[in-house]
Amino acid sequence: MDKDTVNRDGTAVSAVEDPVLQVEGIVTRFGATTIHDGISFDVPRGQVVALIGGSGTGKSVLVREIIGLLRPAAGSVRLLGVDVWNSGPGELSRLRRRFGMLFQDGALFSSLTVAENIAVPFREHGTLPAALIPPLVGFKLSLAGLPPETGAKMPAELSGGMRKRVALARALALEPEILFLDEPTSGLDPISARAFDNLVRVLSDALGLTVFIVTHDLDTLLSIVDRVIVLSGGRVIADGTVGEVKGSGDPWIRDYFSARAPAG
Repeated sequence: MDKDTVNRDGTAVSAVEDPVLQVEGIVTRFGATTIHDGISFDVPRGQVVALIGGSGTGKSVLVREIIGLLRPAAGSVRLLGVDVWNSGPGELSRLRRRFGMLFQDGALFSSLTVAENIAVPFREHGTLPAALIPPLVGFKLSLAGLPPETGAKMPAELSGGMRKRVALARALALEPEILFLDEPTSGLDPISARAFDNLVRVLSDALGLTVFIVTHDLDTLLSIVDRVIVLSGGRVIADGTVGEVKGSGDPWIRDYFSARAPAG
């Protein structure tokens, strides 16, 4: 990919200049069904990139292939310079400390408090003294826009928006270089969804964080995204700014923007 992409501030970023993610020729099959048939794209450092597509296009499946949870039938993934599917367990373990993942349902442990949930990455991957974990948990809560007293609550005591923020705080625990978000605003009311979007944008800008979002939310695209990648028919059918993608003549893209166009 040799085309320059553009940040929301208008500055150009070359997709080959500093890619944190390189997906090349990914093929995914489940039995006789082909989900992906040669997916390729790069993600440059510091951008908020959205992956969209209709139901059944394998958006979440692709993320799981990128982070090493599901092996594709063919193709390669380089994440933060690591060849995901040609690396040993030790290298993959080190790689997982360098990215954060927020699954669609948040995937919080219901039997743990909020603070204990956020502390999980520190205990699993870190070698921090136990005394340092509580203040770090408090810091991650503040990054996610949550008050300190939230740490003592159980996930069931929180609203959907707060649970998403807790999951975000946990994903940020190890100071990742790239953050993967799978349908982060799904199930949230519009006010909570936009607040979450704004938080993601602020974090990306303030921390230089690359964010890769699987979403169907048009408001997310219009408000915080630098670039959109569109999947359809097993391939990437569009890749560019929201304006560039919206101007595509593809029928699915046209219907998507028409069907979800804001009223008024």
